[in-house]
Amino acid sequence: MPATHTSPNPAPAVPPAGGSRRLGMDPLTRTGSMGSIGLTVHVGFAVLLVASAVRYVMRHSPADNLVVLALAAAASLLYAVVGLLSAQDRVGAAWVVVLVAVWAVLVVAAPSFAWCSFALFFLCRSALRGAPAYVLAGAITAATAVGLFRLGSGTDVAMLLGPLAVGTMLTLIYDRIQRDAEEQRRLHAEVSSAQGQLAASERRAGTIAERERVSREIHDTVTQGLASSLLLLEAADRAWPGAAARDDVRQATGLLRASLSETRSLVHELASPGLDAAPLPEALLLAARQYVPEAGLLVTGEPRPVSPEVRHALLRVVQSAAANIRLHASASVSTVTLGFLPDAVTLDIYDDGAGFNPAAAAPPSGAGGYGLRAMRQRVEQLGGLFSVESAPGEGTIVAAQLPLAAELPLAAEQ
Repeated sequence: MPATHTSPNPAPAVPPAGGSRRLGMDPLTRTGSMGSIGLTVHVGFAVLLVASAVRYVMRHSPADNLVVLALAAAASLLYAVVGLLSAQDRVGAAWVVVLVAVWAVLVVAAPSFAWCSFALFFLCRSALRGAPAYVLAGAITAATAVGLFRLGSGTDVAMLLGPLAVGTMLTLIYDRIQRDAEEQRRLHAEVSSAQGQLAASERRAGTIAERERVSREIHDTVTQGLASSLLLLEAADRAWPGAAARDDVRQATGLLRASLSETRSLVHELASPGLDAAPLPEALLLAARQYVPEAGLLVTGEPRPVSPEVRHALLRVVQSAAANIRLHASASVSTVTLGFLPDAVTLDIYDDGAGFNPAAAAPPSGAGGYGLRAMRQRVEQLGGLFSVESAPGEGTIVAAQLPLAAELPLAAEQ
C-alpha cells in the first residue's frame, strides 16, 4: 500500500515495571471511561464522609465530636491533596503515609468512618506502586478491621475478618485491572509501531513505483528519440554531403526537438504535447510516425471513449514499439491497428522486419532492453493483456488489450 499515506503518530513508550510512578497507567487517573472510575471514587468518598460524620455527631457527645471531626477534617484535606497530586503525577510517598496514619487513628477511634476506607484504598493504590502501595493498603485494611471489631465490642469476629477479606479481594481485583491496563498500553504501542512500519513500507513501495513509472516515461520518449536521432546522424555522416544526408539530418533535428519537448513535458506534467489534443487514432498515428514516417493506421470497430490512463498507455506503447522498429527491424511495412470491442480496446503494431526470438531477448541493462518490459508493465498495471509475437525473419506483432472506460463521455476523446 503507498502510495502516500500520512505520517503516523509516534508510538507511546511502554512504561517500565517497578515501584516508580507511571503516568496514565492507573485506572483512577486515565481519561475516558476508565477515568470516570476515579471521579466516582472521589465523589463516593465525599458522600460517605459526610454521612459518617453526621452519624457520628448524632451518636456521640459534643466533647467527643471535636477531636473526631478535627481528624476527619484533616483526613479530608490530606485526601484532597493526595488526589490532586496523583492526578498530576506529582504525589510523594510521604503525603500518602501521613494520610493513612491520620485515617488509621480516625477509623480506630470512630468506626463510623470505616465506609470511607474503600475510597482511601483505591486512592492509595493509584498514588503509589510496588511494595509501598501494598503496605499502606494493608494498613488501611487492618485499621478498618480493628475499628469495626471495636464497634462490635470485641466479640464479633466477622467485624474483624470481613474487612481483611474485602481488602484481599480488592487487592486482587485492582491488580487484575492494572495488569489489563498495562497490557492494553503494550498492545497499543505494538499497533502504533506496526502502523509506523507499514507506513514506511508504503512510502518505500510508492517511491519504487514512481521511479519505475518515470523510468518508463523517459525510456518511451526521450531515450527512444535520442537513439533514433543518433541512428539518423550516423547515417547522415556516412552519406554526407548528399541529399540523403540532409534528409537524415532534418529528420534527426525533428526527433531531437520532439525529445526536448517530451523532456519539458515530463518535468511539468509527464504528458505528450501535441498528442493529447488530437483524437486517439490520429494521436497514435502521429506517435508512430515520429519514428517510422511510413507507418499506416487501421481502425476497427465503433470508436469509443477511453480513460486518460488508457490513452496514455496506448500512446507510450506505440511510441516504444515504433522506436524499436526504427532501431532494429529494418521493416518496409509498419501498421498500427486500433480496435474497439464492447468492453475493451486493442492495439496491434505490426512490422515485416527482421523479427527476433522473444524468449531469447536480452534482459534490461545499461545498453538498453527496457522497451518490452516497460510496455508490459504499463498494460498490466491497468488490468490489460500484453503479448509479443515474433520469429527471426518473420516480422513482429506487439499486441495489447486494455479495458475500456465506457462511462466516459465521447468528449473525452477530443
